Amino acid sequence: MDSDLQRPRILRPNGRIFTGRVVRFMDGYTREMKVGQSILVAVMTAAGLTQVLTLLVRTLFKAGAGGSARRTFKELKQGPEFLVTPMRLRDTDGQLYEVELHGHLAQSAVHPGDHVQLTLRDQGDPDLPPRIERIVNITTTQWLTPRPPTVWSHLGPPLLLQAFVGVLLVGLVLAWAVLI
Repeated sequence: MDSDLQRPRILRPNGRIFTGRVVRFMDGYTREMKVGQSILVAVMTAAGLTQVLTLLVRTLFKAGAGGSARRTFKELKQGPEFLVTPMRLRDTDGQLYEVELHGHLAQSAVHPGDHVQLTLRDQGDPDLPPRIERIVNITTTQWLTPRPPTVWSHLGPPLLLQAFVGVLLVGLVLAWAVLI
């Protein structure tokens, strides 16, 4: 084994803005997003109120009880998986850095050798490199924003709409109770 061969030291950018050249994209993998139990309980409870009211109205009017199947609490708690692609960059001093790209980005948007300016955000875990919030590809003059899933996109518009109606119903009942 040759002791003269050394692996290049990979650093992590400290600042919010990083400018450098793309060296390569590493193999991507999926990571699961955590969903807070308190948020999920609140949304599911409010949506449940709407569902009970809907079933009551259907029963009163003898309408069919068929409705869309709802995902279980366990399925919603699991959270969405999103693509994580580690990215290696080199600054003007020749130092090698690593950051993470969360979500999908068009394949033709950034290539190795492109000069980029990144807006970064710390992930709160010292073992993880910062994640990219925005990319300005200086080579092609493109502004790019990766879009990873959020808790709200995971819960979905139908469930959130049901929860909103449930909260609205509770507010109306409370307002009615105060007026009486």
